[in-house]
Amino acid sequence: MDIALSTLFSPMVLFFVLGLGAALLKSQMSIPEAFAKGLAIYLMMSIGLKGGVEMSKSQLSWDIALIMASGMGLSFLLPVLAFTLLRLTTRLDRTDAAAAAAHYGSISIVTFVAATQAVTASGLVASGYLVAVAALMEVPAIITALILARGGNARHPQPAAQIAAERGELAREVLLNASVVVLIGSLLIGWITGEAGMERIAPFFVTPFQGILCLFLLDMGLAAGRGLSNGWRQLEPGTILFGLYMPLLSALLAALVAWANGMPAADAALLITLAASASYIAVPAAIRLALPKARPSIYLTLSLGITFPFNLIIGLPLYIWLGRLVAG
Repeated sequence: MDIALSTLFSPMVLFFVLGLGAALLKSQMSIPEAFAKGLAIYLMMSIGLKGGVEMSKSQLSWDIALIMASGMGLSFLLPVLAFTLLRLTTRLDRTDAAAAAAHYGSISIVTFVAATQAVTASGLVASGYLVAVAALMEVPAIITALILARGGNARHPQPAAQIAAERGELAREVLLNASVVVLIGSLLIGWITGEAGMERIAPFFVTPFQGILCLFLLDMGLAAGRGLSNGWRQLEPGTILFGLYMPLLSALLAALVAWANGMPAADAALLITLAASASYIAVPAAIRLALPKARPSIYLTLSLGITFPFNLIIGLPLYIWLGRLVAG
């Protein structure tokens, strides 16, 4: 309860609620798109650098490699579970179900950033390699979703040249997506320069971090509120419920993985948060290219308008508690 209250009444969450309420009330409040993108890049650079510095303090072990592989495995498998549930409990067609499922296998870097702050506030210390796990979990879900979406089109094969061209474009879109490049690049820079390098840029990347996170979450609140206002008519009750129970199912599966790997409480909480989060940056960009017939009003409203607020307000304290539980 203490963790829940400290999370709910933290400045970051309250700024998100402010943006959400303003959008639902049709306020004219807005943040310029270019500025919002700059905030997102700053956050990814900051968390990547911090993770790289932490990784530079310890050698990569087989245990860490196994956890990285486990994270990738979750990212491959969670879309299959999400797709199956959506097809059984909603009227979404194969394309929309696969597009939504991709978001729930990939990760939300902003939720991860908020989780690192919540974990620190709860008195726990997480390992830096979790940033690398986050980066590795960005892509596999997209691959799984494309296989699921195109499984129904097996009777209508495309020319080999067209398939190769589409795969090449998709690979570039996914692997060279800004969030992936910035996150992995910053991780490597932090790892190479170490603590000495971080001290030189701390006044920019450490001190203002939480204030900039507040600005970004204000913008995310505005985006989530607009998504709910504009897209809720296309979401049936079963689809809305999916956006609430799917992160909990993902969290339970990740908790089992954390327990099997013997992860400490802070690391377990972050892995659980990564599995429970839903992407709304990297995956929408790839889905827009790979599945143009999928409806953003469904997959973006689900991930950004329903699951993101749920995770930020209710999920984080629950995932930290679960991390403590599996760590014993």
